[in-house]
Amino acid sequence: MIDWSPIILTAKLATLTTLLLLLIGIPIAYWLATTTARSKPVVETLVSLPLVLPPTVLGFYLLIAFSPHKALGHWLQQYMGIQLLFSFTGLVIGSVLYSLPFMVNPIQAGLSNLPPSLAEASYVLGKSKLQTLFYVLLPAIKPALLTGIVLTFAHTIGEFGVVLMIGGNIPDATKVVSIAIYDQVEALNYEQAHLYSLLLLGVTFCILLVVYSTNGKHLKHFWK
Repeated sequence: MIDWSPIILTAKLATLTTLLLLLIGIPIAYWLATTTARSKPVVETLVSLPLVLPPTVLGFYLLIAFSPHKALGHWLQQYMGIQLLFSFTGLVIGSVLYSLPFMVNPIQAGLSNLPPSLAEASYVLGKSKLQTLFYVLLPAIKPALLTGIVLTFAHTIGEFGVVLMIGGNIPDATKVVSIAIYDQVEALNYEQAHLYSLLLLGVTFCILLVVYSTNGKHLKHFWK
């Protein structure tokens, strides 16, 4: 019989990560789409690093940073009572960093493709930059927003390297579906591994099918 706790934990992690990245990603994408600062290529590189960086590399450095023997981890645990290593909170932070480009890049592409006259007309009508962003620009790129949200969610539910490095394998706390599959394969319990794998395969296939069916052009901009 299948254990549903890793599935529930994975859904919780993916949902929370997606919501946080929606709040974080929109300002970053807007800045990247509108700025002419010399630091733009550096910021774009940092945002997109998880696309090419092995997840174990990011997981390793987060493992070091979250350690109570290092400055950040020690300060958080000593003065804030927060333990990031081998905790769900640590998983969320790691997932946010690792899935960042999947939210930022589609939104940036959508904003960059809008005609400048759209924002200029809003400014002429007396709208502020914040009002223009939320009431004019974002409604105009709903497909790009959908792409970012769905890809972030799908990417998070499939994470393995980062969550294993900083979360370990603690039932009901850090054991997500990808870790559960690894456990079952190690135990030679291929039937359970197949059930978990089939579930992830079905969910991600349906998610990507919806996105490609409704918004394939934004995905092409994203992967360029």
